[in-house]
Amino acid sequence: MNTWQLRTLSAIRRCRTAALGGHIDACDECGNISISYNSCRNRHCPKCQGHKREQWIHARRDELLPVPYFHVVFTLPSALNVLAVHRPREVYGMLFKAAWQTLHTFGENRGLQMGMIAVLHTWGQNLSLHPHLHCIVPGGGVSKSGQWKNVRTNGKFLFPVKALGKVFRAKYVALMREQSIGEEAVQSLFGTPWVVYAKRSFGGPKSVVEYLGKYTHKIAISNHRLQSVDEDGVCFSYKDYRHQAKKRSMQLSLEAFTKRFALHILPKRFVRIRHYGFLSSTWKRLKFKKIRETFPEHNPGKDTTAIKHRRCPCCKQGNLHTILVFDVRGPPPAFIRLLKKDPVNAQ
Repeated sequence: MNTWQLRTLSAIRRCRTAALGGHIDACDECGNISISYNSCRNRHCPKCQGHKREQWIHARRDELLPVPYFHVVFTLPSALNVLAVHRPREVYGMLFKAAWQTLHTFGENRGLQMGMIAVLHTWGQNLSLHPHLHCIVPGGGVSKSGQWKNVRTNGKFLFPVKALGKVFRAKYVALMREQSIGEEAVQSLFGTPWVVYAKRSFGGPKSVVEYLGKYTHKIAISNHRLQSVDEDGVCFSYKDYRHQAKKRSMQLSLEAFTKRFALHILPKRFVRIRHYGFLSSTWKRLKFKKIRETFPEHNPGKDTTAIKHRRCPCCKQGNLHTILVFDVRGPPPAFIRLLKKDPVNAQ
């Protein structure tokens, strides 16, 4: 493991322990006082992603258009797994570029500027290396005249997936040759078809962000899948998609489990959620308002839905507010004495 992986594992191990300090919260309804340890806030931590996911969904809702949306998945073949282990930044960076170049090319052939939100996942259900992009793609684009136009009139179909796969493979191989990466493996990449999956998302535009929100802040394995942890190893559940997604269990030694988890720790400062085309930051800042104006019946305005506050675990009605922050030395003795006198408040 490299030093960045070790630092990440150390942060997850210390998450919500005294090593990171903590804070004292009070309920604005019942006055309950509780002590909590701080989160590591690492993007690979299974306990620190819920709030970030809510923030991301909240920020995306006012960008929705009343058009069909499609879930598109671009998957790298297993022949590139060894290269991905040793040069993840380059391999995953080319995955983003090739996926967008593929969609951009298909859009250009119809005279349209496409848009895409892409989220990188590197794992399979059994923690094996399985790099792929989950993308949400509006079913149309902006013409040269600035007007919106659907790719298909019925909105049930985006592009032929076999054609997408062939172009995706060609774009990726071209990037490999351009950057002189894995040239010895190029010929073997043409032996099997590259998998691209495309399906229209169910529900209206608002459900699309909720749908993608399931993927944006996922990590390799969440806590609810862990069945047991002891000196013999780790047992966890997974879905076997080769056999109708049957739920199975896998037992790994502690060392093997840690190594598999570390495979999915992304390089430092690597961006795993990216926006392209008319959904990019440049377009949203300068031109996105004009795109929305092409839908006179659609004027959602700014989403004013409030992000959920931290609910009080005691009365279930009030909200928690931080009244004191403490470091690794622990909370002030006065609060400890208070909680000992009133153990109902203790957590």
